[in-house]
Amino acid sequence: MANDWRVTVTLRDDDHARQLLESIREHEVEDDVRRQLGGRVAVSADGRRIFLYAASENAARQADQVVRQITAEHGLPADFALDRWHPIEEEWESADAAMPQTEEQRAAEHERLEEDETRESLETGHAQWEVRVDLPSHRAAVEFADRLKAEGRPVVRRWTLLVLGANDSDDATALAEAVRQEAPADAKVEVQEAGPLLPFTRLGPIPIW
Repeated sequence: MANDWRVTVTLRDDDHARQLLESIREHEVEDDVRRQLGGRVAVSADGRRIFLYAASENAARQADQVVRQITAEHGLPADFALDRWHPIEEEWESADAAMPQTEEQRAAEHERLEEDETRESLETGHAQWEVRVDLPSHRAAVEFADRLKAEGRPVVRRWTLLVLGANDSDDATALAEAVRQEAPADAKVEVQEAGPLLPFTRLGPIPIW
């Protein structure tokens, strides 16, 4: 199920959140309420916040109403927020926020996201994206890394793996294509976002080829 809609319920403390979660999942919730939530809504918790994920706005709003009723019945003060996943921004945004409807609007959103990523790369000195090149042997990795460095490409090598940084997803895609053209035929070239647990080193912003 595509969980593109999310209801966030913020309780006063963790105990209230646990009580609400038990009420949703266990026998304290009436059978008809469980049927309304079951199958169409996924539930998770993080401290005093409970998240309900749904595939449609209608299902999310119905889940919102059901949980509001449960919190009222149990005297649990709570704040509610309805968000939807923004596929271009790649983050949750308020359901009231307008989504791009035309190709021009989507292109403008994408361009703004790329600019934000590039600005963050430059401000932090850490690449937001990575191009990873997996070579078939240590010797091949050394030779290709030396070749990239000779061309002015900052690269990190770990045995048979090479990592190059990029400012944003477009830069990373262009860099990966350029690397593929020069890499050995049996090399594996991949693009991925540089998250806090992914890179084994931090690479600074790198210009486009």
